[in-house]
Amino acid sequence: MVLKIFFPRCCNLADSGLLIGRWLPGHDAAVVLAVIHFPFIPGQVKKYLSKLQSQTQVDLTVLGSWSRPKEGQEGLASFLQELSTIFPQGRWLQISREKGEKGFRCQVTTRGGEGGQEEVEVEEEVEEGEEKEKNGEKDKVIFIHYDQRKVMLSQLHPAKGLNLNSPAKVSELRLVFQTVAQSQALFFIDKYDEGPLKLTHWQSEGREASILVELAKQAFVPLCRLLTWLLSWWNWLSSAWLLNVWPVRFVSSKLSTCIQISHRTEHLQTVSSTKKAEEHMEFMRKANIFVSFVVDVALGLLLISWLYRKNRIGQLADTLVPVADHVAKELQELLQWLMGAPAGLKMNRALDQVLGRFFLYHIHLWISYIHLMSPFIEMILWYVGLSACLGLTFALSILSDIVALLTFHIYCFYVYGARLYCLKIVGLSSLWRLFRGKKWNVLRQRVDSCSYDLDQLFIGTLLFTILLFLLPTTALYYLVFTLLRLLVVLFQGLIHLSVDFINSFPLFAMGLRICRPYRLAAGVKFRVLQEEPGKSLHLLMEINPLPCSAVLKWYRTPTYSCYPKDSWGALCKKLFVGELIYPWRHKSTKTD
Repeated sequence: MVLKIFFPRCCNLADSGLLIGRWLPGHDAAVVLAVIHFPFIPGQVKKYLSKLQSQTQVDLTVLGSWSRPKEGQEGLASFLQELSTIFPQGRWLQISREKGEKGFRCQVTTRGGEGGQEEVEVEEEVEEGEEKEKNGEKDKVIFIHYDQRKVMLSQLHPAKGLNLNSPAKVSELRLVFQTVAQSQALFFIDKYDEGPLKLTHWQSEGREASILVELAKQAFVPLCRLLTWLLSWWNWLSSAWLLNVWPVRFVSSKLSTCIQISHRTEHLQTVSSTKKAEEHMEFMRKANIFVSFVVDVALGLLLISWLYRKNRIGQLADTLVPVADHVAKELQELLQWLMGAPAGLKMNRALDQVLGRFFLYHIHLWISYIHLMSPFIEMILWYVGLSACLGLTFALSILSDIVALLTFHIYCFYVYGARLYCLKIVGLSSLWRLFRGKKWNVLRQRVDSCSYDLDQLFIGTLLFTILLFLLPTTALYYLVFTLLRLLVVLFQGLIHLSVDFINSFPLFAMGLRICRPYRLAAGVKFRVLQEEPGKSLHLLMEINPLPCSAVLKWYRTPTYSCYPKDSWGALCKKLFVGELIYPWRHKSTKTD
């Protein structure tokens, strides 16, 4: 039998007294949490423990006695040993440390079924250890020293909300971490408190606290209430009838700015909640959202300070119209090239001229629209720049919507070309099935056999020939405008990735991992402190920090993810058959 005793390092030099801790259920191990100094009244100790048990919901008890005799306390060890009758337990530990020695001497007293006692003593003499080996006994005590503060503040991963008193099988290490973490009420008494009991634990020299943190907590209470009131008004305004009309609701669901506002509103509701986070994951989520919001606003204010310095808004407005004219001129030259003989290809001249003039007319309309809006562009950019005070993500979302508006003509060209190309592909596939005596069954969503007469085959052959010879001209226009559309979608995708990165990156958790790596524990490692024959083994338990990749996996804040996540195969298939590539999720049904 191997008895493991988790002993806090802060109690190595404690005065003699009683060991307060917990026997781990289902394991042959005990966790020592504190030492109650002598002198004490046993009745007050029992009353204090019952109060702690009601507060912490942890089965705290007196594990045994701790003896570190000083001058004039020679008979104290025998007195502490007799206390096992006052605090009846299944096992009673008698741990002592002699002056000048590094190791401990441990004696375990086990109570028999009829009230008898059996003493199992672990001595520090080699001869007695050899005698136990001859008798076939393998009783051994292992002392595992741990840093009580780090273990209390750390969270062992994977984080699970397990009940310490649950009958489910829980690992020994997790029970140790949860026992120390849930026994914080035990660490509130320090040596400056006036009371009948004096304890030694990690805060016995003085309670660890921060005045700035306490002041921030007091200041955030009215701030959270004000924020909750403002959010309630905002929710009432957003639920108005005018904003829920179908066209308004449809447009707002496609604008990145409206989506970001909705996302930030949910985040602020989570942060401003006055309800205390009960679980570790809930607390970390609130902290990550709060830090992300603060950093986002700080970056937005830096952007404002840069934009409104040296009249950069005016310079940007003066540059925007010439750039739009240059893009329109390049598109006109591209269309003139397509209306000729692009790359030496012979196109259908009639269809080529019709498509080219159609698109040139749209470019003319777009240039007129830009010049009509040019006197107001600087004022629009001035007010749009102020929106960065709500955060950099808000400014990036507005930028994405502005790019969508400025490239609306390219989107129209892409839609026209994709619809024409898709119509021809669908027609050719249907006529190809006609030649093979097949047809698409719309009701059963499958291809069935069908018999056609001579007139149907003749008309089908004629239409197939026309569509086939017109396909290269349509496909060329579709290819060119699809490439332009993909460039715009790629730029918007980079903006959306930046917004998602700021919204979802766990800054608070990553800061804990860098500054206080013990707060997020992936496991522990043990280092041998003392290992001598015939003596108890002493190990030091150290915390292994969680890897950065695991921190991102566990604490990454979920985002709205309204953008499509198609695979490369699905994207190529859509491009080949002429389906529209939207920068948002949409429902698609197969039609033929």
